[in-house]
Amino acid sequence: MMPLALQTPPSCHWITRCLLLATTFAMSCLPVLTWANEDLRAKVYDQSLPLEQRINAMQELTGLQPDPDRTYRVCVWDIFGRSGPIYGAAQDQRHRILQYGINVEMVPYTSESVMVEELKSGTCDAALMSGLRARLFNQYTGTLDSIGGFPNHEQMQLGLQLMADPRSADRMVSNGYVVMGIAPAGAAHVFVNDRSINTLAKASGKRVVVLDYDPTQAEMISGVGATPVVADIVNAPNMFNTGVVDVLAAPLAAYEVLELHKGLEPDGGIIDLPLTHITMQLIGRAEVIPNELAQLVREAFFQGSDEIISRVRMEEEKVPDKWWIRIPADDRREYDAMMQAARLELREQGYYSGDMLTLQRKIRCRADGSREECSNPVE
Repeated sequence: MMPLALQTPPSCHWITRCLLLATTFAMSCLPVLTWANEDLRAKVYDQSLPLEQRINAMQELTGLQPDPDRTYRVCVWDIFGRSGPIYGAAQDQRHRILQYGINVEMVPYTSESVMVEELKSGTCDAALMSGLRARLFNQYTGTLDSIGGFPNHEQMQLGLQLMADPRSADRMVSNGYVVMGIAPAGAAHVFVNDRSINTLAKASGKRVVVLDYDPTQAEMISGVGATPVVADIVNAPNMFNTGVVDVLAAPLAAYEVLELHKGLEPDGGIIDLPLTHITMQLIGRAEVIPNELAQLVREAFFQGSDEIISRVRMEEEKVPDKWWIRIPADDRREYDAMMQAARLELREQGYYSGDMLTLQRKIRCRADGSREECSNPVE
C-alpha cells in the first residue's frame, strides 16, 4: 500500500486529470487553430480576392472590428501644420483607411522630432514622417532614400510597388514598429549659393547643412573638406536663405513653399542631378497595428502614389530654368561613383540596409544594364 504521504487526495487527482485532459485538448487544437489563422492570413495577403473579402479575413484574424468608441491617433509631420501639403495628402489617405472600419484622427505636428518622441511614448498610434527619420524604425525601408539609390522617379515607383507587395510583408515589421505606408515625395537636389560649387571637390571649405539627428552626414561632409553646420529639418532652409550656409540638400518641391530663391540669389543654382528620391513613411506601433491591417494600408498608399507624385511635380515645375546647373555626362559618371562609394561606406557603418541597396542596384540595372555596377556588382 502506498504511504499516506504519497497518496494523491481524491480532489487533487480529479483536478490533475482535468488539467491533463484540458492540456491535451488544447494541444490537439493548436494545429487546427494555426491552420485557420494561416488560412485567414493568406486571404488577407491575396491581392486577387475582392477587397471586402480581404477586410473580413483581416478583421476575423485580428479581432479588429468597427468600433465608434475607438479612434486611432495618426500624427502627421508638416512644417506648415494643418495648412501644409503633407497634412492635406494625409487627409486623402484617411478616407482610404476609413473603408477598413478603422476610425482615424489626423493630428498635425510642425516638429518632426517631437512627433517621433510621441510615437515612441505611445501618444501616437502611428506617425507620418520623412524616410530619413523612418530609418530609425525600419532600416530596410529607411534605405529607400539612400544617396543615388534611385536616379529617377520611375525606379522609385517600382521600389514602392515592391514594398506594398504582400511578399515584402515580413520586412515591414521591425523593432516593435510596422511600416503602414510609403509615399513618394520627389527628388532632392543640392542647392548652392555660388554656381562655381558644381563638384564635390569645390565644396571644400564651404558650409554645408547636416541634420542634427544624423551624425553620419557630418562625417561625410568633413571627409570632403567642407564644414558641417548642424541644423534641424525645419530651420535648415532659413539658414540657406540667410547665407548662414552655402550648400543645402532639399526637395525640389520645396523651392516655392520654402522660398529657396532667396538663398539662390543672385549667383546660386541647383545641381541638375538628383541626390536622392525621398519618401514619406507612415510608421505604426506593432502592438496596436497588426501587420495584416498594415498590409491593406500599404497597398492603399501605393494606389494613391500617382496622385501624390502629380502634386509633387506641380511644385517641382515651379523652379525657373535659370537656376539649373547642367552636369556633363562624364561628370555624371563621377557623381555616380561618388554616391556609390558613399552608400558602401554607410552600409559598412550600419547606416544603410545592405539588402535594400542590393534591391536598388537590381532596379537600376533593370532600367539600364550598361551601368558598370551591373557587370561588377558590389552592392
